[in-house]
Formats: sequence, C-alpha cells, structure tokens
Amino acid sequence: MPTDVPQVQPALISALRTDLRAADYTVARTEELLGEVAVAALRRENPLPARRALAGSSDPAALLFSLLTLGSTATRAEVDAALPSLGASGAEELGILGVADLDPGGPGSAPPPLRALIDLAPYAAQDDLGEISWWIVSDPSELATGHPLRPEHVLGVGGASLTLARITPRERVSRVLDLGCGGGIQALHASRHAEHVVATDLSDRALAMAAFNAALNQIELDLRHGSLLEPVAGERFDLIFSNPPFVITPRQEPVPENRTAGSTGGWTYRDGGRAGDTLLAELLAALPAHLSPGGRAVLLGNWEIPAGADWDTHPRAWLEPARADGVDAWVIQREQEDPAQYAETWARDGGITDRDPAWTALVSDWLEDFASRDTAAIGFGYLLLRRPGDPGTAAGIGSAPAAGPTSDEPRRPGVLRTEHQVGSGSGTLGEHLAAGLRMLSELEDLDDDALLASRPVRAADVVERRHLTPGAWDPLLIELVQGAGLGRVVPADQILAGTVGALDGTLTLGQVLGAVCALTDSDADAERSRILPLVRDLLISRMVTL
Repeated sequence: MPTDVPQVQPALISALRTDLRAADYTVARTEELLGEVAVAALRRENPLPARRALAGSSDPAALLFSLLTLGSTATRAEVDAALPSLGASGAEELGILGVADLDPGGPGSAPPPLRALIDLAPYAAQDDLGEISWWIVSDPSELATGHPLRPEHVLGVGGASLTLARITPRERVSRVLDLGCGGGIQALHASRHAEHVVATDLSDRALAMAAFNAALNQIELDLRHGSLLEPVAGERFDLIFSNPPFVITPRQEPVPENRTAGSTGGWTYRDGGRAGDTLLAELLAALPAHLSPGGRAVLLGNWEIPAGADWDTHPRAWLEPARADGVDAWVIQREQEDPAQYAETWARDGGITDRDPAWTALVSDWLEDFASRDTAAIGFGYLLLRRPGDPGTAAGIGSAPAAGPTSDEPRRPGVLRTEHQVGSGSGTLGEHLAAGLRMLSELEDLDDDALLASRPVRAADVVERRHLTPGAWDPLLIELVQGAGLGRVVPADQILAGTVGALDGTLTLGQVLGAVCALTDSDADAERSRILPLVRDLLISRMVTL
C-alpha cells in the first residue's frame, strides 16, 4: 500500500470528521464564502478569484478550502484553530498535511507553514434517493499545484463521475460492482441502495483513497485490487457500473518505468494500457457473464470510428457476443471529436497545454496513432446492458459460477439498439434509461397486434411544437418535444402527433390510430405499418408509456 496517501486511522479520522462538521465544511458554506464570481471561475479551473475571496478570512471553512483544495499554505496555529480536535500534528500523522517546501528562513525564524498533501473537498449531490453531503479525498489537482498530473494521479469528482452517477439506476439491489473505482465516489453512491458493494481497481493508490473516503464518510465497502474483472472471478452482480480507463492513448512498447506525465505512457486513471479502443472491447466481452438475471451494467466509454464506417461499427461488434448470450444492450453516442480535437482534449486533461514543451510531441504521437488505424473520429457515450430475468433468482448469488441464467429454457438473442442523441432534459437519468432498457426486452416479446391492443399513455413531459409561416394555418414542421430524460425532439406529422396527443389510456392504440386515420382520410393499414415502429421508439425513449 502506498505510504504517501492518507492513512485509515479510525481515531484520527473520527477527529477530522468532527472538525469538518463543526467548521460547516460543506458545498453550501464554501460557495457562500466564495461568491458567484469565484464559484464560476473555479468551474473554469481558474482559482485566482477564489483565493482572493478567501484571503484573510478567519472562517474555518474558508481556511480549510484554501488549504485543502486551492493549494494555499497555513501556519500550525491556523490549522490547530480550524481543526481543534485533530490538530496540525494529527493531520500530519493522518497524511493529509505536510511541511511546505519553501526556502528556510534564518535563525529564529517562524516554523515553516503546512500544505495539503491531498485534496479534501466537500461534495453535495442529489440522486433518486435524496440529498447527499460528503467529503471526498483525492490527489491535488493541477489547479492547486500548478503542475501536470502525475501518472498515478487519483481523480476527485469530475464531469465524468457526475455523469456516471446521473445515469446509474438507484433501485434497491443486493450486490453491486464498481469496476475501476478510483477514489470510490460511485461506490459511495451505491452504498445507499445496495446490500453489498464491491469496488475494484488496479491502482493501490486509488484503493487507498477509496478506503479513506469510505472511512471518513462512515460507509462500508469491499475493496479489491486487480485488473478489470479479475478480482471478482466467478461472481455475479445485480448492478455493475464503470468509468473504465477508456482513453485511447498512443502506446510505447515497452512503457518506460520512469515515465512522466505527458509521455505516451499515460495516466493510470484514464489509460488502460491497450492499443486503440481494445480495452473496452475486452471488458464488454467478459462483463455479461457477471450479470445476474435482471442484472444491469452502466458504463461510460469511447470508441474509434474508422474512415467510411458507421459510428456504431465498433460497439456493435463488441456487443454481438452479449446479444447472442441473450443480453440486451443500448449504446447512446453523446458526441464525437476528430483526432486532433481528441488529442488536444486529453493532453489538456493531464495538464499539458500548447505552451508546454511536451505538447508538440504528445499531440503528434496521438495523431500518428489514429492515422495508423485510419481513425476518422472518436465517439463518446453510454453503454447500457441488461440480462433479462427476475433479479435474485439465480442460486447462490455472489458465489455462483460466472454464467448466465440458471434456467435451461432457450433464450432468444438479446436486443441491440444504438442511437446518437445529444440532447439532455431535466432530472436524473438513471431510472429513465433503466426503464427504456427494460422496454427494449418487453417490446421484443410484444407483437404488433398486442401493441395495438395496449393502452399507452403520453408522458406528462411531452409537448408538441409547431413551426408555421406567419399567418399560415398548416405547419411546416411538427415536433414532439421531451422535457425530461434525454430531451429528445422527434419530427412528426399530423397522424403521429394526433395519435400521441390522444394517448391517455382510455382507448387502445388501435382505436386511437383508427380514429385519427378516419379524421384525416388516411389509409389505416398503411398508417399502422408506418406508425407502429415510431410508437415503439417513443416507448423506449419514455415519451409514451405502457
């Protein structure tokens, strides 16, 4: 276990927790102290307004945020005042503070100030289970240090973490796996709705941070060391989620042992040590065997798009074995970048800018790597999997062999859906996407006659938007607009819009469609064959519900 990480010492952690609570070291309090301008600047990774706002403040929360997040220093007396139970000595013993590396003064000078060895930030969120207020430890950011990130850097809570938390369903389950847990934020979220949470990572440093975060927030996690699914061989789970190290990074063979940030050796929190996007391919090939009946997987990922190929060429190939195994899958591409954009994005993510000497060589390596595989673009998005069945029906969940459902009944192939969707509506996405994934399976078993006999209901957040030439009666364009979920905008005509608008559960879909066709003098048989696939899509997107 690394020695330069916070140590899990229960008595000292309890004292730290007491002091953080007493100081009201929360997101709400720190944002109040910072003010809107400084908060907005921090989101742009500009710490200067925040440092100015907190300079000279005697408020304990102000000193703690300056010291533990912004990279400022503090005297021992100031630390003792802000952390009276733990004290400066306790903070040093715990491994969160150390002596600042400054030029020593002359004889009789004051003791050197202390600096943070970690980032300890307040965290607030709200998921489907309610409000959250925690503290999260990670390695200091580039914002605090002014230097590029180290290869073994452990991230705090960033945009990808928040996205994964937003799209993960929060239903009560037995066993959960956080694959590649980093500092453990996703595992902490899962502890609120799972009986047992397993969190794995290849990085000892990440596991040490996760252990500290769990102890600080009084949460129990089953932490395991190992690569990908190796630490859970032979086990199955009701929910698996992961933000794996999927960043496509040019490889050096062998990777130098003395690599530094900015070399093509990469950063362990994001680089999986494989050429191209093959790590995600390996993971998706092995993951379905670890899903219990009814079990789901939620992943973030990106994939190469070969020149002249469809954007979903790679995800479809990766998920074909899962589909053959009866697992349903849904891939949602959220954005694309060209190779140059991608290289620039991830170079800057590691703290390398176009003003750094390493910039030219690093970006050139990326572009050459993509060109070697004729990669035209890189897609980003969500990968959702579900093994149909009733959760908890497999014998010996947790110790059963890694296999599919125990039933000997033949299972139809799974459903594989891919779509490019860039919009975003209001609210959390976890249950919304989980319901859509379930609907994929239900619709596969629902023929057109059964669908026509059902009584769908238009979702309350769906409205109709019409575009007209000023003064005209007939619209040039009709759109069905979703307020929640992914905020979809679906082009429609009078028949689809009229059908959806009348779906209130009173009449069957067949009766509604028949009435609309009669009112518009349209051929009912022809319209049924055209409208039913569109209604199926609306059911998956939760714009219409059964």
